[in-house]
Amino acid sequence: MTPTYKNIHNRFKLNGTHYNFEDLKEVAYSFIKEGLDFEKQIGDFLNHWQDDSELIDVKTSGSTGQPKTISLSKQAMVNSAIATGDYFGLEPGNTALMCLPANYIAGKMMLVRALILGLEIEVIEPKTNPIFDNEVHYDFCAMIPIQVQKAIQRLDHINTLIIGGASVNYQLKEKLQNLKVNAYETYGMTETITHIAVKKLNNFNTDKDCSPVEASYFETLPNIKISQNKSQCLVIVAPNILEETIETNDVVKLHSATSFEWLGRKDNVINSGGVKLFPEQIEAKLQPQIASRFFISKENNDKFGEHVILVVEDKDFNLKLSDLKDLSKLEVPKNIYTVDKFIETSSGKVNRGKTLQLLQK
Repeated sequence: MTPTYKNIHNRFKLNGTHYNFEDLKEVAYSFIKEGLDFEKQIGDFLNHWQDDSELIDVKTSGSTGQPKTISLSKQAMVNSAIATGDYFGLEPGNTALMCLPANYIAGKMMLVRALILGLEIEVIEPKTNPIFDNEVHYDFCAMIPIQVQKAIQRLDHINTLIIGGASVNYQLKEKLQNLKVNAYETYGMTETITHIAVKKLNNFNTDKDCSPVEASYFETLPNIKISQNKSQCLVIVAPNILEETIETNDVVKLHSATSFEWLGRKDNVINSGGVKLFPEQIEAKLQPQIASRFFISKENNDKFGEHVILVVEDKDFNLKLSDLKDLSKLEVPKNIYTVDKFIETSSGKVNRGKTLQLLQK
């Protein structure tokens, strides 16, 4: 029988202490009244988790549009936690580290997984450089890429690490190759209650898991069905998590009933002379060559309709277009623009649209 959101696992621990459903009301009250800002966010979540509503409000990150608040089913969040637990083999009593803010879905779901799966979770301040005990072993943790970058020398104390919120760049993937931690990039959004698919990044076991080539594909969690619409965008059906089918704006290539390759955002596609170019694919080729943060975008072109441009977060950037390697003729940027600082969303992602507006001023 599937547990409900009121069924707290008897192995659940928060910062080393067992709590039942009623006890958590006191914990929430204490966090809200006396806690630090990140603890108040945890208290607010626990308070709403225990109220009479079957829904909970969650803020989206604003990476693909204006940030907004949506309502999610608590039972769907429970089902999502179970799917993650099944995929990664998490067991009651496993330890977890929470270093993400509880006012966004990723942080909320770390708490839900602990409550439902019976994890012993330690919560720390969600800084870009998370401070955690190097001598403690953690079975499970979720981070954003900048946290992984900052904590790279301490990750071998974590067994399974999921990385989300932004794509994992080439340099970070390279640094993960020699570590013991089992690292996975996630695919998902607030509307899908965090990830519905994951992609292994290191420690490939060709006899058991997958080859490095196959690892460029995302693999879906249990009970997730995927397909494509006419625009070749990913369509997600997840009866245990979603009330309705979700048609994304992510163009993908399906490799099996449970795996897909992410090509890029439909709204970012550059149509140059009738050829569709995906900025994200060009960026992947350039990542080994450019140390600063950058992104690929487009400008109007009288002959081809649109052409590629490169925007770099470095006013002193001096790489020449002729120095860029591994690009097709149409992929080579026609112009390079530099800015002092990218504009970011509230969750720290690069806001491409607003950054491009800086160039027009």
